[in-house]
Amino acid sequence: MSGGSRKKRRSASFDTHRRFQPHAWILRHLQVALASLGRLTRSPLSTLMTAAVIGIALTLPTGLHLLLSNLQLLSAGWDGTTSISIFIKQEVKPEQLDQLVSRLRAEPRIAGVRLITREQALEEFQRLSGFSGALEALEENPLPPVVVVTSTLESPEQAETLLAELEQLGETDFAQLDMQWVRRFQAITEIAQRAILVLASLLGAAVLLVVVNTIRLEIQNRHAEIEITKLIGGTDAFIRRPFLYLGIWYGLSGGIIAWLLVLLSLQLLEAPVAQLAGLYQSGFSLIGIDAPTFLMLVGGSTLLGLAGSWIAVGRHLAGVETT
Repeated sequence: MSGGSRKKRRSASFDTHRRFQPHAWILRHLQVALASLGRLTRSPLSTLMTAAVIGIALTLPTGLHLLLSNLQLLSAGWDGTTSISIFIKQEVKPEQLDQLVSRLRAEPRIAGVRLITREQALEEFQRLSGFSGALEALEENPLPPVVVVTSTLESPEQAETLLAELEQLGETDFAQLDMQWVRRFQAITEIAQRAILVLASLLGAAVLLVVVNTIRLEIQNRHAEIEITKLIGGTDAFIRRPFLYLGIWYGLSGGIIAWLLVLLSLQLLEAPVAQLAGLYQSGFSLIGIDAPTFLMLVGGSTLLGLAGSWIAVGRHLAGVETT
């Protein structure tokens, strides 16, 4: 084998070994990340102000998302107590009424059944309406017996299906289900979800612009360093890397600040909400940020920081190439 071929094989082997060094690649990225973090700590006030702006911008949609989640949790408990009032025909005999109550209690979709007799209905109406004198002048009780059914169904559509079935019973004069407030609440919830999505998009764009402007100022401060690096053969990836890590650190710190602000807000609201729930004999308590929401908040803010730094560095490198 000639000496030239040996040299070529050694050179190819050396180039392959030099190109593929995962440990060195990871170590280099770790060094650049720590160096970028150290650069931020050398100006703590400006770094904290930028991160605080990002955190405050992300706190609002996150807090509104949690507020909406708590309202939906509270309304789920209200939906479970939705009741159907069945007004019984006057000619139904007491034994038939007892049989009806027994059949309804055996229905799996019904959580509870309460019978209000004609006498009980009259007594309650006299106590609440203020027309006790007029009712005493009547020869007979005009009020029918009422069976109040508590449904275990979760959606208004299912409750309306049950209502239609109860109306078909032979003992039923008519049945009443008040689901308008549930439908209105669901419509308001859907509007709020879309509003939060729009707000989150706008504030995300604001965070992106903040990072772009911050990285742009950092690039201007290191403009001469970047040009010298380009002149001695530095690649775009080598130049871009420290600025990308700057954006990542800004986004990560902003996400953590937003998480802390939301936790503080929940702590301030916990006692008043518990007191209000106690007045209504409810065990409701605020839910906090769970793991998926925390990961979405911190991960999203980090990606925004990375995207903003990529845009800023890309524009600068394109200008350097043009020059």
